[in-house]
Amino acid sequence: MAQPLTIEDLRLLAKRRVPRMFYDYADSGAWTEGTYRANESDFADIKLRQRVAVDMTNRTLATTMIGQDVSMPVAIAPTGLTGMQHADGEILAAKAAARAGIPFTLSTMSICSIEDIAENTDKPFWFQLYVMRDRDFIGRLIDRAKAAGCSALMLTLDLQILGQRHKDIRNGLSAPPKPTLVNLIDLAFKPRWCLGMLGTKRRTFGNIVGHAKGVGDLSSLSSWTAEQFDPTLSWDDVKWIKDRWGGKLILKGILDAEDAELAAQSGADALIVSNHGGRQLDGAVSSIAALPGIVEQVGGRMEVWMDGGIRSGQDVLKAVALGARGVLIGRAFLYGLGAMGEEGVKLALDIIRKEMDITMALCGKRDIHDVDANILVKGKA
Repeated sequence: MAQPLTIEDLRLLAKRRVPRMFYDYADSGAWTEGTYRANESDFADIKLRQRVAVDMTNRTLATTMIGQDVSMPVAIAPTGLTGMQHADGEILAAKAAARAGIPFTLSTMSICSIEDIAENTDKPFWFQLYVMRDRDFIGRLIDRAKAAGCSALMLTLDLQILGQRHKDIRNGLSAPPKPTLVNLIDLAFKPRWCLGMLGTKRRTFGNIVGHAKGVGDLSSLSSWTAEQFDPTLSWDDVKWIKDRWGGKLILKGILDAEDAELAAQSGADALIVSNHGGRQLDGAVSSIAALPGIVEQVGGRMEVWMDGGIRSGQDVLKAVALGARGVLIGRAFLYGLGAMGEEGVKLALDIIRKEMDITMALCGKRDIHDVDANILVKGKA
C-alpha cells in the first residue's frame, strides 16, 4: 500500500479498517449534516496570497497555547469513543501527540481512563469535562484529573442535550457493538480491528464505569449517560468548576459573540470557537466563519482557538491568519488512528505540519507569529 499523503488518504483507509458504526460515529454530523459540511467547505472559500522573492529560510511553527510550548499551533481535540477507532486509541494518540510536541486532550467519554493515559505517557495532557447532573461525580472527576497531573481542564459547554445524529441511530451505536447480524457481518470483514480489541481490556468508558454511582458495567452505563447530561448548565457552574479546578481553564463550544463576551468575563484562559464538529446544532454557522467576530469581541482578553473542519495545514494557517492562537483537530487524527494506530496519528500530524510549513513559506512568512490577515486575499476571509 502506498504511503498516505493527505488526511483524505487516511480517511479512506480508516473507513476500510474501522467497523462501520464507529467510523460513522467519527465521520458524521447532526440532522442534514449541513454544518458538518460547511465547517470544511468554508475553508476552501478563503484564498491565500502567493508571495515571491522573499527569504524563506529558517522557518518556525513553534508557539505557545495557554503558556505551554507547542511545536505548531495544533492540539488533539477531545473525542468520545476514541478507543473504539483502534484498541487503546487514546493512549496511542497521546503518545503520538507527545512525539509531535503538541497537547493531547482526553474526553470524559473516552475508552481509556485518565489514569490509563497518565500511566502510559510521560507528558502532561489536558482533560475535557462534560457537566453531569451528579455533581459529586464531576467533583471527583476533576480531582482525578488533578491527581493525574493534567495541565489544563477543557470544559465543553455545547452538549447539554444531545443533537440527533441519524447515522448513530441507524447503526445502533454502542460500546461494545451490539451483536446484530449486520454488525457481526461488518466485524467479520475487520479482522485487524477485532484482533486489537481482543488484545486489550479497555472496551468501555474508563472514566465512568466503576467511578459513577450505580455504574458497574455496560448494562447500567447506557441508562446513566441518557439521564446525566445536565440541561441546566449555566455560567454559575463554570465559576464552580473554575474554583474547584484551580488551574488553566479552556471553554469549548463558543459560536456567538454574546457567549464569547461571557466567556471572557468568566476568567477562563482560552475559548474554543466550535460547533462540536457539526454534531449538535445543524444549521449553525461554521467555526471558521464565526472566528473573526469572536476574536474581535474578545479583544485579547483570553486566547481564542477554533476547531471544526481542519483537514490540512493550509486550514490551520487560515485559522491563524483570522486570529486563532491555535486549533484543535478531531477527525483528522481519528482517521490516522483508525487507519494505522499510533503511527497513523503521527503521520496525520506530520502531514499537517508539512502543509502548514510549505504554505507559510509560499505566502512569504517565516515565523508563525507573523501570520495574520495579510496572507489572505481581501474579500475572501
